[in-house]
Amino acid sequence: MDFTPTEEQTAAAALAARIFGDLSTQERLAAAGTGSDAGLWKELCAAGLVGAVADTGLLGLVLLLEEQGRTTAQVPFAASCVYGLLAVAAHGSPEQCERLLPGIADGTVVVTGAITEPTSVSASPSFSSFPVELTGVLPAVPWLRDATHVLVADDRRRLRLVPTSEAVTEPVELTAPWSAGRLTLEGTPAETLGGAGAYDDVLATARTAFAGLQAGVCAGSLARAVEHTNTREQFGQPLAARQGVQLRAADAYMDTEAIRVTAYEAAWRRDAGLPWATHALTAAWWASEAGSRVVHTGQHLHGGAGADLGHPVHRHFLWGRQLDAYLGCGPELLQELGELIVDGEAGT
Repeated sequence: MDFTPTEEQTAAAALAARIFGDLSTQERLAAAGTGSDAGLWKELCAAGLVGAVADTGLLGLVLLLEEQGRTTAQVPFAASCVYGLLAVAAHGSPEQCERLLPGIADGTVVVTGAITEPTSVSASPSFSSFPVELTGVLPAVPWLRDATHVLVADDRRRLRLVPTSEAVTEPVELTAPWSAGRLTLEGTPAETLGGAGAYDDVLATARTAFAGLQAGVCAGSLARAVEHTNTREQFGQPLAARQGVQLRAADAYMDTEAIRVTAYEAAWRRDAGLPWATHALTAAWWASEAGSRVVHTGQHLHGGAGADLGHPVHRHFLWGRQLDAYLGCGPELLQELGELIVDGEAGT
């Protein structure tokens, strides 16, 4: 295993860190409310960071999403790269790639995903790959308010790409401010993306990418807690001098590193063409279980300030809790991982 970033990945991550650091300020986050920062999204696309994922691979995307997570920047970066750029590049037909990829790269096409509840959507019988008609309701789709297309999984676990202009969408709120919406499909036309194995690949890609995002969220939360406990004094000493605070921070650091390294390994294996299904589930489990612990610690170490809904650390708490359950909560992921290991050992 070698997780050393390439020169291109390092340069992209450094550029992302600068843009997110400069533009994802507390003032802009407050102004965005629960929606997206359109100006920041435009800047990221103009800098070529979305398009760069096609060359830097999933590990490159994980590095970029770490930088987004540190600042909890409200843009559909993860969604459009996972469900759009990487999904279409890996499973799209030549015509779909030619039609969709340039728009995804420059931000004029934004794709989000609703693939975790495949039994909620049924597809009409079709003798061709395009179009099929979808019927069903998906109650909460992240970044739907920004999307031009939604990648949906039907009840046969086939991926269908739906233009949002053809569906009924209504704004809803999630735990995190992810510009979410309710998607209603009533005989809505959709095109098929990929074959029977595309669903499993895209779900594993999403779990790995969002684990990388969680690593950044946790790192940002912990950095705020370290700064606070080093500057806040009690009885003439900084809070960080107390052993109980040090132990909580150390545990949070180890959890954050576990999330990061498992996400790196899963992404590296995908890019290298190695088996990676169990590794993606492992990364997702760490992101769910450990991520929840870290953001709770970050808020707890802020004391009374952590209870302030307007405090920056509270944004990390909300993102961490949302990511905890977004693509499967810890016990569900652990059960799925166990079943996958047993099936593999049984040769089924």
